[in-house]
Amino acid sequence: MLADSKTLSEEAISALEADERAGVKQALRSWKRQVAKQAELLAQFETMQAFENRAYEQGAAYIAGVDEVGRGPLAGPVVSAAVILPPSPDLIGINDSKQLSLKEREYWVSKISEQALAISYSVVPAEDIDRLNIYQATRVSMTRAVKDLSIKPDHLLIDAMQLDLPIAQEKIIKGDARSISIAAASIIAKVTRDELMAEYDKTYPGYGFSKNAGYGTKQHLEGLEKLGPTPIHRRSFKPVSTYF
Repeated sequence: MLADSKTLSEEAISALEADERAGVKQALRSWKRQVAKQAELLAQFETMQAFENRAYEQGAAYIAGVDEVGRGPLAGPVVSAAVILPPSPDLIGINDSKQLSLKEREYWVSKISEQALAISYSVVPAEDIDRLNIYQATRVSMTRAVKDLSIKPDHLLIDAMQLDLPIAQEKIIKGDARSISIAAASIIAKVTRDELMAEYDKTYPGYGFSKNAGYGTKQHLEGLEKLGPTPIHRRSFKPVSTYF
């Protein structure tokens, strides 16, 4: 019961601290750890709302966080997502997708989907990456994601990128760890791309796409050496380019 209690009075805490029973002391320690962890997550969340709060103070109504996944892999698309959250979302504990496990990302996708005012994503395939280069392909992907939102944003928070759009925007280095909106976009993009790569693994077995998401792991490189490149490999990326 103690571990389930979110608040205790000072008198109750003092009484518990005076209790000599080992079970009570263990329960109190566990409760204090939970309270400290929740306070840490709340402080982190408030810090991650700083960019959004400043934009609201400047008159923004709809703020879209924008992020991409998949700039470094040897195979597969680059995927970008744009997410517009309400001013006070219930997303305490959200973080950069790279810091989350698969199970945690799936949990956050559900939470984001329940609360977001608008979500969109854009997939730019390998052939376009080869034609444009990865930087420009990422810009195209991000731009499409913003344009496809069902609500037109009036302020963009973008992870390490500037877009040619007539919308007020901020380029934030490591934005997926510093902004709740960008973190939400990073999670949507990551889960979307991972699901696509899992499907590609069924079409092109032997490279481990469902496990490595197209990055150059040992299994992927061995598959490339044995089977050669697939239609989703990026021909302009080394060592894929050596097979053409």
